[in-house]
Amino acid sequence: MAKHGDPVEYQVGARTVRVSSPDKVYFPERGITKRQVVEYYLAVGEPLLRAIGERPTTLKRYPDGVTGELFYAKRVPKGAPDWVQSVKITFPSGRTAEEVCPTEPAVFAWAANLGTFDFHPWPVRRPDVDHPDELRIDVDPPEGARFADAVRVAGTVREVLADAGLTGYPKTSGGRGVHVLVRIRPEWDFIAVRHAVIALGREVERRIPDLATISWWKEERGDRVFIDYNQAARDRTVASSWSVRGTSRATVSTPLTWDQLAEADPDEFDVLTVPSWLAEHGDAHAWIDGEAFGLETLLEWYDRDERDTGQAEMPYPPDYPKMPGEPKRVQPSKDRDRPR
Repeated sequence: MAKHGDPVEYQVGARTVRVSSPDKVYFPERGITKRQVVEYYLAVGEPLLRAIGERPTTLKRYPDGVTGELFYAKRVPKGAPDWVQSVKITFPSGRTAEEVCPTEPAVFAWAANLGTFDFHPWPVRRPDVDHPDELRIDVDPPEGARFADAVRVAGTVREVLADAGLTGYPKTSGGRGVHVLVRIRPEWDFIAVRHAVIALGREVERRIPDLATISWWKEERGDRVFIDYNQAARDRTVASSWSVRGTSRATVSTPLTWDQLAEADPDEFDVLTVPSWLAEHGDAHAWIDGEAFGLETLLEWYDRDERDTGQAEMPYPPDYPKMPGEPKRVQPSKDRDRPR
């Protein structure tokens, strides 16, 4: 008998997926095994495929479970079955890679067998990987803040989106944060989409300055909730809807309606509970593809801020090449040229 159980096989559509060491414990605090993670992904395969199908997807892998080391697999792993499809993407550095591109639910079971918890899809689809079709707003509370703080800021994000003519769909991040997704027409590049998120974040900050901030530097944020505009940059991703997160409870990033979000406790959505939640409530994002919106108003706001207040480009993450128009990447307290 193998240490973690003999391999088992699952029939997923036309595919047979072999799972090794199914009894290996992935989440020790709750005794959740690899088998349970695989079976979770089988249960949510349909809405997960709707969320990330045809998207270049990074696999966040925990081969030794949540207490072990993790890594991001940005290329198709060696030995992948020939039915695991890929798509070529270009990183900010100019390098390229063939990344996993899910096209069927069997991919999720296969990836879970490799220790994948989170799926991190690009906001693009395979026919056009340089023009996002999804606007993502990452509402990220600081340490010590409550989920309720993120929910309150997300409510203002919803209001600002509506004023710009867009409809947002919220989900728990799997932690204390909230993600808001908007389907957009793939007519703008990554730079323009990021500018749209910057404009939205600035407007949110203007409306609730004591609660929300778009400041990149932590020393300027205080205890305010951060609208992480850089998650809209090329090769930056957030965990997808239905992704298992690397938390001790095996929480899940779960799509909700706005009414459900207001009452939610993110810890209640996990590998063990979400399949029954889905069966009872359905996929709150099932209609997200029903209408794609434009970014014209948000980009007009970005241009207005540049023209009227001098607010323009903002810092990129430190691992990015220097971008056109970008200010210095210097922490304000260490900037010798900053007015005192």
